[in-house]
Amino acid sequence: MLLCACCAWAEPATLVVEEIVAKVNGDVILRSDFEQTMAELQGEIERDQRIPPEQKQATLDEREKTVLRDLIDERLLVQKGKDLGINVESQVLRQRDAIMKQYEIGTIEEFERWATEKAGMPVEDLMDQMRDNFLSNNVLGQEVGSRIVIPREDIVKYYEEHKDEFIREEGVRLAEILISNEGATTEEEKAEVEKEARQVHDRVQKGEPFAEMARRFSDSMGSKDNGGDIGIWRRGSLRADLEERVFDKNPGYITDLIEAGNGYLILKVVDKYRQGLAELEEVEDEIRNKLSGPRYAPAIREYLTELRYNAYIEIRPGYVDLGAAPGKDTSWTDPAKLAPVTTTRDEVLKKGKKKKLLWMIPLPGGGDKDKGGDADSSSSVGGEN
Repeated sequence: MLLCACCAWAEPATLVVEEIVAKVNGDVILRSDFEQTMAELQGEIERDQRIPPEQKQATLDEREKTVLRDLIDERLLVQKGKDLGINVESQVLRQRDAIMKQYEIGTIEEFERWATEKAGMPVEDLMDQMRDNFLSNNVLGQEVGSRIVIPREDIVKYYEEHKDEFIREEGVRLAEILISNEGATTEEEKAEVEKEARQVHDRVQKGEPFAEMARRFSDSMGSKDNGGDIGIWRRGSLRADLEERVFDKNPGYITDLIEAGNGYLILKVVDKYRQGLAELEEVEDEIRNKLSGPRYAPAIREYLTELRYNAYIEIRPGYVDLGAAPGKDTSWTDPAKLAPVTTTRDEVLKKGKKKKLLWMIPLPGGGDKDKGGDADSSSSVGGEN
């Protein structure tokens, strides 16, 4: 009788339900998603010293109004990225490698433990979260950013009127080839990697196109597709030993083979920039980004409204989507005719529900190629903190 009683008591634990608050095409947003985002916002606001204590609750109340909108935005962008067939795996791996470098994580097994302990989620969920972030950003860049065109005359005009903004330290534009020895454990394997690196170095020294050799042989996922280009590096931004090798050299110079912690590095000086006023060509992308910024947010919202018009969306009564498309009916339909309005926690776990805690982790980001190099495009050249 006691066993039966325990079984009867334990059974409901697997039937705890998750309330669905919105349906977005074939996906759902759960109340726990909403509450978790709210908890993250509250923590973020509590830590923000710029907000006076007496204003924190009002700030949280205001931010709450946009939570469902942002969750729907995310679902729509990820779905669109998958529809477009956008592949972000190289970006995800580059981000993983940058995290491993920043936190001095030596192996994938250590990274898996780090994800559980520091990010509070299985490594698969962390990687999926990265994929969603990159998918969203790629969709916005491809579908929105590409539509914003800044005439060159506007760029020239801004440069001429704001030259004081473009005073720069001495700099060099570099390209790299990285031959990685990660995974080489025996002396024979390490010797084979070094042999390959020396062969590649000999070929570029003899005149074979550096960019093509980088595309073919480099293991740097952040730069190989760009022919090894890792952007402009200013005085003080490189490791001291690398700065000594390249800053007094002319364009076209190729370094000796450099032993790096994760393999062998070859650097090429692509161009040099003098101290003082930067040339227009050097800062053109920076100006373009500055001028497109004010146009970007409205264009994003317009695009997301367009996605909503073409989507199947239902919002549960009591919740409001501030980004709703005008005239689009998102009223909650009789659940008896559609999918149930709740789901079991077991079903949620089977789908691999992801925690959104990346804001807790100071992840390394991309550097500014016009302001001192691409911080995560190379795992070997950045200066020490």
